[in-house]
Amino acid sequence: MSQDTSAFDFDRTPDRRNVPGEKWGRYAGRDILPMWVADMDFAAPPAVLDALHRRIDHGVLGYTDAWPSLVEAVVEGIARDHDWRIEPDWLVWLPGVVTGFNIACRAVGESGDEVFTATPVYPPFLTAPANSDRRLIRRPLVLADGRWGWDRAEVEGAITPRTRVLMLCNPHNPVGRVFDRDELAWLANLAERHDLTICSDEIHCGLVLDAATPHVPIAALDEQVARRTITLMAPSKTWNIPALYCSFAIIPDRELRRRFRHVMHGIVPHPNVLGMVATEAAYRDGGPWREALIDYLRGNRDIVMEAVAAMPGLTTTRPEATYLAWIDCRASGVAEPAAFFEAGGVGLSDGAAFGLPGFVRLNFGCPRDRLREGLARMQRALQSAARA
Repeated sequence: MSQDTSAFDFDRTPDRRNVPGEKWGRYAGRDILPMWVADMDFAAPPAVLDALHRRIDHGVLGYTDAWPSLVEAVVEGIARDHDWRIEPDWLVWLPGVVTGFNIACRAVGESGDEVFTATPVYPPFLTAPANSDRRLIRRPLVLADGRWGWDRAEVEGAITPRTRVLMLCNPHNPVGRVFDRDELAWLANLAERHDLTICSDEIHCGLVLDAATPHVPIAALDEQVARRTITLMAPSKTWNIPALYCSFAIIPDRELRRRFRHVMHGIVPHPNVLGMVATEAAYRDGGPWREALIDYLRGNRDIVMEAVAAMPGLTTTRPEATYLAWIDCRASGVAEPAAFFEAGGVGLSDGAAFGLPGFVRLNFGCPRDRLREGLARMQRALQSAARA
């Protein structure tokens, strides 16, 4: 059932300028709007904040493991939102998704083996293989008819007998794609033929903006692909609670799950107890807020699309999920676009870190007046450069 978006006010947000070490702290004392790191400027959902207050008021913050109602909330939430029925014992609790794909690289294969991914992609994908003495193999996604996708022949040609892991980001950060069943089935078949373990980062799965492109977990395709897949999820992006550090891996195969847990021993800490409290509240009671958020983000996306289309030398594609716009600046004549726009008063993520220089990533998870001001600053910077 559709919810009344007026129940939540995304136009009014807390002032983050004086909170040290956060998104706004990078530009403390400077007139630069931070639209870079992937957290939103919105307060967490009231249901989550209420649950945290209740836990704090209890007064004891002792060691804890995942409790039954938390597990139930996650299992039911994934079934409800993604039509995937998982088993409780498939869950492995983690302090973060980045931890998860670093562990995945260590848990599969041996030193010197290869890990494949496609660029541009979330920067830790590019560094995780080397952290475990693996070799990164990458090929570019291709842009065709306004959508980023796979060059299947290029990907096939990149896989070697030493390739052990296929690292997938779906929904994709930064290009905003929600890969469809045909694409996922092709990737699953590729993994089957080459005996690859799939590590699928699905942290943005709760932020699909278009009903026509629903998120399908690749492990939900069939039992065969599930047996070779490590799926990583968290409430952090959807409900804007990233610094509470609670996520989970879903690993249906017992032996793969055992290896994953073995690599974690003595290295990976337990999730934060408040993060676990927030996770339960988000999956159980955060649905209305999420629906209102997605409606608001759709409006923000439209503002971004219209504004970028009017900026000389800039193009972008319509994100199907996330609150991130991936903007091509290569025709603008600007050599270092992230630095250029920062000088113009907007802090964006540099595409070079994602493996594709000449692009920037813009976070539109913010109030509309702030978004419009940031886009206006970008436009003015380009106009000033054109007059110079």
